Amino acid sequence: MAEARKERRGEVRVVLASSRLTLIGLRQVLEHEPYLEIVAAVNDGEEAVARVVEMEPDVAVIDADLRPITGTEAAARIRRELPHVGVVILAADDKEETLFQAIRAGAAAYLNKDCEAAELIDAIRRVRAGEFIINEKVFTRPAVASKVLAEFRELSVYGSGAAKVFSPLSPREVQILDSIAQGRTNKEVAYALAISEQTVKNHMSSILRKLSVNDRTQAVVYALRQGWIKGPEA
Repeated sequence: MAEARKERRGEVRVVLASSRLTLIGLRQVLEHEPYLEIVAAVNDGEEAVARVVEMEPDVAVIDADLRPITGTEAAARIRRELPHVGVVILAADDKEETLFQAIRAGAAAYLNKDCEAAELIDAIRRVRAGEFIINEKVFTRPAVASKVLAEFRELSVYGSGAAKVFSPLSPREVQILDSIAQGRTNKEVAYALAISEQTVKNHMSSILRKLSVNDRTQAVVYALRQGWIKGPEA
């Protein structure tokens, strides 16, 4: 109910990142939606990451063809730093490699830049609600599905020699989990890393989901066994 009220008040906050011409069109489409608030609009990949980290929007709509870093590279950095921010990737084409990179980056939706306004608006709504509608694309693209499955198989080899190399957690998540392993509270971790306590909680939610565990204690034990973090300091 609270989420519905928030949406009606026009507080689904969005950052846009695309070329100048595309930004004009996106603004024209989205500014008419009463539940949306465009908090930033940029045309540079590095700036897109910086503004998302600064503004912490609900959704970032990002052009795949950004420079100097691509939209998928920007998406990956955003998802590592702010896993609660949903990312919509816009692409000028429907190349399988771009879709695969968007999936790897953790994007929640992947749309053609020529999509209908209603499709983009619906995608933002669904991503804001926590849906990963990009998965629908996988089922229609056997080659992409095959690559995704192959990568998941490779990354799921916990307990082998590869487990010491691969961690499904981002560097920031490992940092937070390591701090918690030292006995620090969320508030203490937030202070030490100069981030908000809510951001720590968001990262913890992502950690629990990635490791398929129920609480922070289980997450710490799992990470210790894999060698991703150190035990409590003496």
